Amino acid sequence: MIELCYVEDNPDIADTVKQYLAQKGFCVTVCATLAQARQTLQANVPTLVLLDWNMPDGRGDRLCQWIRSRWKELPVIFLTVRGDSADIVSGFKSGADDYVVKPFELEVLYSRILALLRRTRDTAGQYLSCGGIVIDRSRMTVSCQGEEIGLSILEYQLLLYLIQNKGRTVTREKILEQVWDMNGNYVNDNTLTVTMKRMRDKLSQPACLKTVRSVGYRMEDTI
Repeated sequence: MIELCYVEDNPDIADTVKQYLAQKGFCVTVCATLAQARQTLQANVPTLVLLDWNMPDGRGDRLCQWIRSRWKELPVIFLTVRGDSADIVSGFKSGADDYVVKPFELEVLYSRILALLRRTRDTAGQYLSCGGIVIDRSRMTVSCQGEEIGLSILEYQLLLYLIQNKGRTVTREKILEQVWDMNGNYVNDNTLTVTMKRMRDKLSQPACLKTVRSVGYRMEDTI
């Protein structure tokens, strides 16, 4: 399912757009302030961001700049009240990929979303996240609550496999098979325990990473 972060302070507009996009198969998270949007994005990086220009705690282009400083390829569509050329230029300068002028037809917004997703399909799976942990697959980097964390290759591969299976319990046997055996590294069960402990310590014991006793592990969103 495609995840959207929709930054909009008008609850009526937000609810209408959310319901419409939900019918199209999108999972939409609405944020009523820029501060809430930052918190939401740090916890879970979506596929695309819909960003209103005028928010109660600031302008949308400031949030767009903040997004670009962390996730350079994350698609962003600005929603502006009017076709003000200065606002549009400022939006593109801040890193937006497209804009839609309010009031808009829902079908028009939907078509613009699809068009942008087609243009950015190569980066759609670049960012994986869970509980404030974000993996940038193209750069092979990991951040936790906005801070980049240095993991070893095996720790990175272990975390990547767990996040790719977010919401599902994966057995220790399956992890050993996918992370170690696939690389030609035949190890005993204790190696996984040690690697998991080191990774958890580096990530400050994340609450989103659960141990399923006598079975394996599961990552799940906590927000």
